[in-house]
Amino acid sequence: MSGHSKWATIKHKKAALDAKRGKVFTRIIKEITIAARSGGDPDGNPRLRTAVLAAKAVSMPADNIKRAIMRGTGELDGGQIDEIMFEGYGPGGAAVLVLTATDNRNRTVSEIRHVFSKHGGNLGEQGSVAWMFERKSNIIVEKAAADEDTMMGVILDAGGEDLRDEGENWSVVSDSSAHEAVVDALGKANIATVSAEIGMLPKNLVKLEGTQAKGMLRLTEILEDHDDVQNVYSNFDIDEKELEALA
Repeated sequence: MSGHSKWATIKHKKAALDAKRGKVFTRIIKEITIAARSGGDPDGNPRLRTAVLAAKAVSMPADNIKRAIMRGTGELDGGQIDEIMFEGYGPGGAAVLVLTATDNRNRTVSEIRHVFSKHGGNLGEQGSVAWMFERKSNIIVEKAAADEDTMMGVILDAGGEDLRDEGENWSVVSDSSAHEAVVDALGKANIATVSAEIGMLPKNLVKLEGTQAKGMLRLTEILEDHDDVQNVYSNFDIDEKELEALA
């Protein structure tokens, strides 16, 4: 199985704890604000629509969503947020993409660079690792929620591309344009999702073990805990038992 997808499940559990501390709200509000720059109507702005769906999934109050949209459209102050994507390598040569949203570019660049160097990684030039990833919809469903035949029937009819066996879960992979349709189809079939997001999925995986695996997970955790980091993607593959023990 893919250690990367297992890590996505562990991240979701961690996100539930982060939500209590407001971290998830902060990250989604930044995404809504940035997305709203291209238009404040979710019906005509796919990125904003996806961000609003994510906000609703974590029970964000409607007033918070509205204010974030208004900051993005310029109706309220506070929408000056820059997006920066960092590309680099972690321990063992695993590729890493770090997506950030910040109101202080110099501070964020300095701090992310420091995290990489301190935890056995190194930053690369723009384009150095991005080509190793594809922008895809990735939806995680517990196997207890539906069997393989049921899942295949639902996702293929909705435009899904692939159903992957990830141990205790199903991983549904689709083109980003089919994300909403697949999420809606699963909902109508009463199949609960563990997580549903559009992100960067690796084309190939790098196997890590021992100290390299431990170092890669540590780097990932430190990056994800940074206030300006929206998402971290990597192509590491760690054995399921080792991953759970380390996590």
